[in-house]
Amino acid sequence: MEELSRPKLMRRKAAQSVVTQPCQKCSAKVNLHLVSTTPKKLWRGTCEACGQKAEIIDGQPNERKVIGYLRVSTQDQDLEKNKADILTFANERKLGHVTWVEEKVSGVKTWKKRELAKAVDSLTAGDWLIVPELSRLGRSTLDILDVLSVLRERGVNVYAIKGAWTLNGTIEAKIFVTMMALFAEIERDLISARTKEALKARKASGVKLGRPKGPGKSKLDQFRPEIEALLKNGTTQRFVARRFGSSETNLNNWLRKNKIDRTPSFQN
Repeated sequence: MEELSRPKLMRRKAAQSVVTQPCQKCSAKVNLHLVSTTPKKLWRGTCEACGQKAEIIDGQPNERKVIGYLRVSTQDQDLEKNKADILTFANERKLGHVTWVEEKVSGVKTWKKRELAKAVDSLTAGDWLIVPELSRLGRSTLDILDVLSVLRERGVNVYAIKGAWTLNGTIEAKIFVTMMALFAEIERDLISARTKEALKARKASGVKLGRPKGPGKSKLDQFRPEIEALLKNGTTQRFVARRFGSSETNLNNWLRKNKIDRTPSFQN
């Protein structure tokens, strides 16, 4: 009798290694597999219908976090309306409690130096970031794309009330982000073209351009006007370093040595 009961026990243990729950996003069934038993039991899975990730800790679904982000300016008269719109969307999707992040933003701060960065860091796969419009995330296309790229890597859902944009793992979202990247590249090329035209004009007027003679000079010196223009427009140092064949560390040292202001010059 004891030998007969062992397979049953093994089957029971095997059954516990996979659990099923409705997807929080599309309500389809999601199979979650046991991935850890210490210090707590942890099941994880991905919805085959929409790509939404899910997890259960000790038998309880891991509650998603929902952040409503509001960038407040002195001219902003729609704060309460924006809150109401975000709550309406959250209630319609049954997302649960909304945590508010409000901040007054200086025109020269990148998103990584704002409260938005802390909010992004607190979000994980399956969480939501809701904004009145995508322009609230940054001061330029480059800045906004940088935020969206980080959120996409984390598996965070992003929804913008204006335009009803939902950015998640769907093909539509991927197409949208690809288009954003294209616009950002066009913006970078326009900056580069304007800088080169300005340099030609300076050269025509008799100003000596190019890398100064002498030892200890950097290969970045000849690109200084273009680098300054890109940084002022919100381009990340990682992109600038890659564009001019350098490393982030070398670029950072060069910026510090030449006392170049690297903060964007956008205005409210």
